Amino acid sequence: MDVETPKYSRREFLRLAGVSAAGAALAACGLNPSSPTPRKSGPVQLVYSDWRTPWFPPLAQAMLAEFNASHPNIRVFYTPDPDNLAVKMTSDMAAGTAPDVFDGCCDFFQAWANAGSVLDLRPYVQADLDQATINDWSQAQYNSFFTKDGKQYGLPKYHGALALFFNKDLFDTAKVEYPTYSWTHDDYLAAMKKLTMRSGDQTVQWGSMFDPSWDRIQMHVNGWGGHYVDPNDPRKCAMSAPPALKAMDWLRARIWDDKVMPTLLDVGNVSTRQAFIDGKIAMVEDGSWALKDILDGTTFRVGVAPFPAGPQRHVTLASTDGFGIYAGTKHPEAAWEFLKFLISKDYGRAMAKAALLQPSRSSLVQDWAGFIRQGYPNKAKDLDIDAFADGQVKGYSVTAEIFSNMVGVHEIAQTKWDQIFTLGKAPISDMANVCREIETIQQTHGVAPVACDCENKT
Repeated sequence: MDVETPKYSRREFLRLAGVSAAGAALAACGLNPSSPTPRKSGPVQLVYSDWRTPWFPPLAQAMLAEFNASHPNIRVFYTPDPDNLAVKMTSDMAAGTAPDVFDGCCDFFQAWANAGSVLDLRPYVQADLDQATINDWSQAQYNSFFTKDGKQYGLPKYHGALALFFNKDLFDTAKVEYPTYSWTHDDYLAAMKKLTMRSGDQTVQWGSMFDPSWDRIQMHVNGWGGHYVDPNDPRKCAMSAPPALKAMDWLRARIWDDKVMPTLLDVGNVSTRQAFIDGKIAMVEDGSWALKDILDGTTFRVGVAPFPAGPQRHVTLASTDGFGIYAGTKHPEAAWEFLKFLISKDYGRAMAKAALLQPSRSSLVQDWAGFIRQGYPNKAKDLDIDAFADGQVKGYSVTAEIFSNMVGVHEIAQTKWDQIFTLGKAPISDMANVCREIETIQQTHGVAPVACDCENKT
């Protein structure tokens, strides 16, 4: 349901809440993270910024009531993320008005950390989290919250995983066997060809579809054994190396040669998720974050399978959504105490139940599956929910690759991908020019990207 939120700026909110977040980064060494320090004038007051999507504020307020009741020395206030989180948070951090605890993702979260605006969590984690908790997270996702110099700027929020949704009704009509855990890209292509339907010169149903964006294309590049970023040097671009070019050409050929995948224009410029819901495509490459929308919107039987293995390796995407603490907070110990609550099993279960978000902790996967089956007893009856967690459990999840300086990088790559995949007006070899432009950017130092390329997964 929609929730009316105050129309305060973050600066006004902080002032009204009685919180001053100004100040330089505080040293974490020597602190006792598990014992927040009370103030004589009353409880420590913190501001927590997180998603503004309609379902989230009620959840946050309910969970904060529990936290505040059990922590009388800490009072946490929730405020929704600004519309342009990457840009607005950057300016708030520079002005000293950033929230004490916040969510972040993608390249901009790391950019904040690289700029020294996020508290290094290593001393807190070492002192206050046991190894069992750390092992409960996907290693790929957990490791994504470290800067190149080893500082830990976040902890996982939830674990989105890319998989293959498919329309069982269309598969049955075409007499095509359902995707399996052993599917390769060759199996994937064979099925796409059988599931593509034409009426005269017009294609009326396509085999599958992908979103031509940063992380979705990367899954194919990684599957071919390639990378965007040189693993040995984050300033060097690998997008024009043979494995990356082969993967991108495979995708291009499916759209423009075989015509078994549509362009965004072919499906009326709707999202890949909506094209699947509308029955225009038999399969779609999307994440567990899309599960609720798909189950709510479809009238056909939905299946899900792990993302098909590439010629060189099996990969799937793990989201990099996480929680961090502002380096300028006046109350780092109290902020850490609250962050522990955000990564708790109770908070993970609450998000899993409210929006079917795949928990970051592996031990909660079965709870999550139970919420799905409880909410959709008919549609989820035969749904292979374990397929989403396959990469998380078996350790083949990867996260979006990031250059040292991401300012302007997404725009350069996306412009070229639009020409290649959506319009069919550029050759794959043009990625060499993309790499040259990206490597030129790496010679400068950026603070934060101007926008987030991450899909709105909520």
